[in-house]
Amino acid sequence: MPHAVTSDNVRLYFEEAGSGTPIIFLHEFAADHTNWEPQMRYFSRGHRCIAYSARGYAPSDVPRSADVYTYQHFYTDALAVLDHLNIAKAHFVGLSMGSYSSLQIGLNAPERARSMTLAAVGSGSELSNLEAFRKQCQANAELFETIGSAEVAKVTREAPSRISFMLKDPRGHADFYAALARHDSKGSANTMRGFQGGRPSIYTLTETIRKVPTPALIICGDEDENCIGPSLFLKQHLPASGLAIFPKAGHVLNLEEPALFNEMVERFIALVEAGRWSARDPRSVVQT
Repeated sequence: MPHAVTSDNVRLYFEEAGSGTPIIFLHEFAADHTNWEPQMRYFSRGHRCIAYSARGYAPSDVPRSADVYTYQHFYTDALAVLDHLNIAKAHFVGLSMGSYSSLQIGLNAPERARSMTLAAVGSGSELSNLEAFRKQCQANAELFETIGSAEVAKVTREAPSRISFMLKDPRGHADFYAALARHDSKGSANTMRGFQGGRPSIYTLTETIRKVPTPALIICGDEDENCIGPSLFLKQHLPASGLAIFPKAGHVLNLEEPALFNEMVERFIALVEAGRWSARDPRSVVQT
């Protein structure tokens, strides 16, 4: 099995397909590398596509200490996969947790990113609710440790931002939660504590975000209420960003609306590679 090795000797399982300009896919908390299959099949027709499972997600290593699950570990892990494959620069396509890591690469290593697709980004960022969110993350971590992933999957499968997926595609929704049920409970608990419950709110990163030159496509479902505000915020402050709102859509955009997702990302990447996705012209900004 192919693995990349991080700076702290964590092995990350990855898969790749196709050839051309590289695209690396970063998954959300409830997913793993397999949830990018519709995109791996589609984009590998014209690009070199890489999907990997984050630390804590088998068949990648599952470190036992929560101390090595910070957001810094997660975004540098993505770079470790690229380094292992001798890829200097790639398009980053992330969902939720993966979007946050992609954004951090834009903030901290912009020279490695050709573009950033930030889908379902920013949940848990609202400053007025931040402490409550972090306490909930700690409680969720304990839930994984006490009842296990299979039982957590049962009690979370009808979370509000997942309902539209369930209604549109019951089979796909069931497959998604069957996969979550197989996740390593300790890895999920540590990710919930370290990454989900410890990452800075994107609202505290305004000045740094304003300096990011990387082309960005922000995608949000209009029924993913926790991500609408952060998506609008990023559109306002990321200089070279565009925003797409998917109608009647929730959180798992790449699986819930795979054709629309692929079409939107394909167009974005094509425009970036043609040099046609630039920073916003100041003349288009309404002065207040």
